[in-house]
Amino acid sequence: MTGPVGPPALSPATATATAASPGTGPFPGVRFSVLDRSRVREGRPAGEALRDTVALAREAEALGYHRFWVAEHHGVPGVAGSAPTVLAAAVASATSRIRVGTGGVMLPNHQPLVVAEQFGVLEALYPGRIDMGLGRSVGFTDGVRKALGRGREEADAFPERLAELLGYFDGPAPSGVRARPADAVRVPAFVLATGAGARTAAAAGLPLVIGGPRREKLAEAARTYREEFRPGPWAAGPYVVVSVEVALAGDEDSARRLLLPEAWAMSHARTHGTFPPLEAAARIEAMELPERQRGLLEKGLDGGVYGTEEQVVERLGRLIEATGAQEVLVTTSTYDRAGLLDSYRRLARLAGIVPAGGVEARHADAREPRHRPAGKVTGLSGWPAGRGAGHGTGPEG
Repeated sequence: MTGPVGPPALSPATATATAASPGTGPFPGVRFSVLDRSRVREGRPAGEALRDTVALAREAEALGYHRFWVAEHHGVPGVAGSAPTVLAAAVASATSRIRVGTGGVMLPNHQPLVVAEQFGVLEALYPGRIDMGLGRSVGFTDGVRKALGRGREEADAFPERLAELLGYFDGPAPSGVRARPADAVRVPAFVLATGAGARTAAAAGLPLVIGGPRREKLAEAARTYREEFRPGPWAAGPYVVVSVEVALAGDEDSARRLLLPEAWAMSHARTHGTFPPLEAAARIEAMELPERQRGLLEKGLDGGVYGTEEQVVERLGRLIEATGAQEVLVTTSTYDRAGLLDSYRRLARLAGIVPAGGVEARHADAREPRHRPAGKVTGLSGWPAGRGAGHGTGPEG
């Protein structure tokens, strides 16, 4: 899935942000979105992974997915996406309707002023289409953290950095500094969280994005978040997005093989200390893996949702029910790009999100929480609202 980045961006005067419709199939009212990590494949250049991400975004838009997010990783051999706001700009310029954002920008690595400025510029260029997903992780290794000038303890200051960042969208900081042009717009913000992060999202009144292999922990985090959520200028009610790997194919074994390269890479990282490029499933199946790594690989596969349409309906349905998710963020990575695209097509048809006749304007669902503007706000679209889980309750069109 390589090729040109895509058509030129729409000008602010002509850009329209129309929300994709929520599912009408076995998951009624649930939105479906995509997070792509720009995974490098063994023997392929990193630049190809970035171009693949942009191409996949165009496909996701045509299939009716609600948003397309990119990630931040530093010094990781298997991931090309190190500058999420730069990549988000490329994605936004190659698409016209799908929401574009980050899953996420790791706030401990950056000064809040700079992050606000970057998203202010993105929103000014692509009004009503930008999401600001924010995480609390720091560098993967000691060397990366040293190069970034950040220590592990920086993650503990995430709530304070988050408050400072959000403040720039309301006007000048106490120092009088303005994050131009962020102080003239409102960009929907989401908190990517595990554990205590759910409470941070609730206290800040922001949508929550949760993920991980332990479903009981996800359900607990979603429950805590809803119980402690404080309505405010950013969202009127809780909104939960659950992130999960989903793979569909004609049979269960083929779907499982789509998730195998990422599960192997994660098991390799945990046993060798480096996160490698993706290997082909056939090559992984021929490997003699140590017992511990084999166990981690199987555990990683168990954390995903895969199978035929009927199996995915049952397995994904249980996850949505357990978390009350209002949105599913699909995070699948694999070596087989054709198989990946086929999986996304199958899921779009299954969920009932494919626009009739292709990409077209879609009306926002009534469940989507409405954004509460504060101060001078331009280029807004409504925030999701409703019953559940997701990448947050950010503004949406």
